Amino acid sequence: MAFSIRRVLKNGLVKPGMILLATLSGFGWGQVGPALAQIPPYCQQTPQAIADKSRQLQGLLKGDRAATERYKALVAQHATRLSQCRQQTWPQTAAIWLRLYPCDARPGSLEAVMDRIVDRGYNQVYVEVFATSRVLLPENQNPTPWRSTLAGTKARNVDLLATAIQKGRSRGLKVYAWLFTLNFGADYFQGDRRRTIAQNGYGQDTLTARLAPIDGTQGLTTVDEVFVDPYSERAQQDYRRLVNAIIQRQPDGLLFDYVRYPRVIGSGSVTTRVQDLWIYGEASRTILFRRALNYKGVDLIRRYLEKGFITIGDLDDVNRLYPQEGEPLWQGRTSNPISRLAPNQQVSVLQSELWRLSVAHAFQGVYEFLNIAVAPVQTAKLPAGVVFFPEGNQSVGQGFDSRLQFWEYFPRYLEWHPMSYAVCGRADCVVNQVQRVLNFAPSGTQVKPVLAGIWQEPTSNRPPLEVQTQAIRQSMPQLRSISHFAYSWQEPGSDRERKHCTP
Repeated sequence: MAFSIRRVLKNGLVKPGMILLATLSGFGWGQVGPALAQIPPYCQQTPQAIADKSRQLQGLLKGDRAATERYKALVAQHATRLSQCRQQTWPQTAAIWLRLYPCDARPGSLEAVMDRIVDRGYNQVYVEVFATSRVLLPENQNPTPWRSTLAGTKARNVDLLATAIQKGRSRGLKVYAWLFTLNFGADYFQGDRRRTIAQNGYGQDTLTARLAPIDGTQGLTTVDEVFVDPYSERAQQDYRRLVNAIIQRQPDGLLFDYVRYPRVIGSGSVTTRVQDLWIYGEASRTILFRRALNYKGVDLIRRYLEKGFITIGDLDDVNRLYPQEGEPLWQGRTSNPISRLAPNQQVSVLQSELWRLSVAHAFQGVYEFLNIAVAPVQTAKLPAGVVFFPEGNQSVGQGFDSRLQFWEYFPRYLEWHPMSYAVCGRADCVVNQVQRVLNFAPSGTQVKPVLAGIWQEPTSNRPPLEVQTQAIRQSMPQLRSISHFAYSWQEPGSDRERKHCTP
């Protein structure tokens, strides 16, 4: 757990010459007032203070009473300094994304992690609480169908989330719970829950389809990306139970990720046909048929889903089957009469409108599921945010990005956390992503960009974090919050050790 000054310098928290260089070059997060002149740029702690705090923590773990008191005093002192610095420094909120492991139930592990986050100048942490079919809840207090992250370990009944919230707050950190949304993970879809999985029109579901990697972010795979049908009432109930369990731990807010459909490899990454849409699950089809306003509408929707198109023969059939009805109708199709058009033109209009209905239906499911998830958070009067890709809402030729993440329609009362992970070797493509979100965002929306990278090192064709951050500041100084993905990128050694220990 201990961090020597040499190790601190080597790992890049504060490298030799960095303080002077960063100050002169303007790469700091912002200007620090005279009273805080002793604190390095980015509101980081000094190497000496970091080393002292680490030594005292080791003493605390050994039962040294004097070290315990000294450690508590340093934790409080650093929390105060961090708060003062962030109030005077851009951005006012600096956050980092964190995954916890069963090993963090060991004495001193969470303390060291939270200390390290404070040492790096962050004043918020987003703790992953639901991902890859696992929930960060004690095994004996887990009301959800997902397995506890701690299951099968000696720490199975430790409330790691509640402990992380307490340890973070005592260090001046706000602790948000970060959870996947429509990505339920493969383990969920067992037995009769398999009926809740999202399906497309090719006989595939999100467990059997070939899904694309997650947009170039390192350290993540698609092994457990399995998406639920957002219209499934059972899935909605299970997810609401999860959210309520998290709220009971009283985090400072909740962030909802994977509020979208998956992205498929190759040509499937663009949705151009109705069969590409994940609306063929039992619940989704049922709701789509209910959007029809007469029997002709129901019949044409069914034929369109089955074949991917309709014909003059289909139109003749429904006119013969339901002669008492006028034109085929469904939601959104009330003011575009086609009876005076030639039959081939009628089919063209109806087919175009069926395509728009299908795409809108797909996204409506995402939107409604998000609202269901956020409702208990609002009741608890906690902040809620939504995480998304800036390009997830784009049209591509005659189709759409298959994620159908039309984030411009997300509620404005939510925090918007755009994952600005553009890769071009420069910061301007990242800036362009954030600017695009600001262009769409309604007035008053809290936009809080997420950047990927490592301090002082380019990685994966991205410039260092301070270069990206400074570019955002110069272009959009009105923003007040930025987060960095992720703790594991900044502290790979700590992450490996905590992941593979014997808890």
